[in-house]
Amino acid sequence: MPSHDVNPSGPRPSPIEGTDWARVSEEMNAHGFAVTSPLLSPEQCRSIAELYDDTRRFRATIDMQRYRFGAGQYRYFDHPIPEPVAELREAFYPRLLPIAREWAEKLKRPAPWPDSLQEWLAMCHEAGQTRPTPILLRYGQGDWNALHRDLYGDLVFPLQVVIGLDTYATDYTGGEFLMVEQRPRAQSRGSSAVLPQGGGLIFTTRDRPVASARGWSAAPMRHGVSTVRSGLRRTLGLVFHDAA
Repeated sequence: MPSHDVNPSGPRPSPIEGTDWARVSEEMNAHGFAVTSPLLSPEQCRSIAELYDDTRRFRATIDMQRYRFGAGQYRYFDHPIPEPVAELREAFYPRLLPIAREWAEKLKRPAPWPDSLQEWLAMCHEAGQTRPTPILLRYGQGDWNALHRDLYGDLVFPLQVVIGLDTYATDYTGGEFLMVEQRPRAQSRGSSAVLPQGGGLIFTTRDRPVASARGWSAAPMRHGVSTVRSGLRRTLGLVFHDAA
């Protein structure tokens, strides 16, 4: 059985410390998504991707074609979440929190998110949202993911992250990350992005604030994946609220 020791032993820096968070904030406000600097090495990406075959680590496997979500497959991690995945989730949360709170203020919404992820997850669990939501996704040739939003319950964190585990144009082609924004009183706007191996793409879970004549309006956004033309595309998804 292959080793799944993703990180070397001993002290190590946070995998997200090299990201320019001022730039990320600017891009999130302008577009609703932003790409980070590299977070994982190719070896770490391969080790995380290999977890997919150890079904004991997952609580559910979803066949997208069966549920008409597209084509392909993904698996939700079960407790305990593997250490490298849990570390990434813990490291991202406080960095994303200022953006979440700023957006809530602009949209005049409650901002119920406490300072730590563990406090927030405890709130989710008290509300009946107890199932972990980090996922591994696997797309082969011809697979795709329909436009959707990952809400899972009444308590929602407004940002999430997807991390590429394979190399675009080498391991696979196609499979671009897609986003569609429903703009107030206007036609919808589409965007696409290529996930770099080991890099993260931060995006809105539900909507984002956009300037309007009356101040700020919520622009709903959905995300998906274009058809994979060749190869194998694998990603790690980090949602910061648990599921009911």
